[in-house]
Amino acid sequence: MKKKVFITGVAGFIGFRLAEIILSKKKYKVFGIDNLNDYYPTKLKKHRLDFLKKYDDFSFEKNDLNDQASNKEIFRKFRPDYVVNLAAQAGVRYSKKNPVSYVNSNINGFLNIISLSNEFNVEKFIYASSSSVYGTSKKIPFKESEKNLSPISLYGSTKLSNENIANLFYEKFNLNSIGLRFFTVYGPLGRPDMAYFQFANKIKNNKPIIVFNEGKMSRDMTYVDDICDGIIKSLKVKLNKPEIFNLGNNHPIKLFDLINFLEESFRKKADIIYETSSDEIKNTQGDISKAEKILNYDPKTSFEDGMKSFCDWFKKYE
Repeated sequence: MKKKVFITGVAGFIGFRLAEIILSKKKYKVFGIDNLNDYYPTKLKKHRLDFLKKYDDFSFEKNDLNDQASNKEIFRKFRPDYVVNLAAQAGVRYSKKNPVSYVNSNINGFLNIISLSNEFNVEKFIYASSSSVYGTSKKIPFKESEKNLSPISLYGSTKLSNENIANLFYEKFNLNSIGLRFFTVYGPLGRPDMAYFQFANKIKNNKPIIVFNEGKMSRDMTYVDDICDGIIKSLKVKLNKPEIFNLGNNHPIKLFDLINFLEESFRKKADIIYETSSDEIKNTQGDISKAEKILNYDPKTSFEDGMKSFCDWFKKYE
């Protein structure tokens, strides 16, 4: 009998790709929800859903994390074995403009879904955390064992609160959970609000790009398929307590290496405007040794191969 996976945020970048990969294996049934909000154009979200609707084992309902009654009815009918919570209000800078949306989605919504997961006795609750929980930590690479984390954004703070809530649900209700701290996920059909996507769009269309803090930054850019592989391995692993894992690529990319790659791909020179920002973390790199050991996590996609896949797709996009 096929296992049943309930995915929130299924029209989002990672949720879509995860659903597509596991449906292609023909071993799972997937029920996905998404509120299709307009944080970025819904055209791309609907485009992703069109890919998924070709699978007989895929069901979708437009729904919000905070619509508890509707979600409870989905749980009652679908009876998921696993829940993968990927829905969230994304973006670090946007949290300064619209903080309430982060609390509604990332805390209240998270609490609703984990409560239903407990009520319906799911085998495992997997959720997206973020490298943003590490804030300005000077201990690089970032390790899951680091204490006294201090995020510098509301987004990072909501993700850290998710980890605390998940731990509490284990202590009080014995709910098995895994939190995954994602590091700068990129790839085809990605998020238009992220820097690599914005840079590509502006370089392609001869518009200036904004670079903060003289561009002296690096990011542990991780290809979406490698992230999804880590999620799938989290579904399968047997654990006896809640765990947190870094899912990164362990090879930080300098910002100007990203810009140079895009310039070469589009055969255009970037017009750069330099600005300063106190919201920018200088460098990120995740220590993935724990995920390698316990999950058998093994990111295989090089930055060059992954970014080429993105650029090849982007040239046809729009």
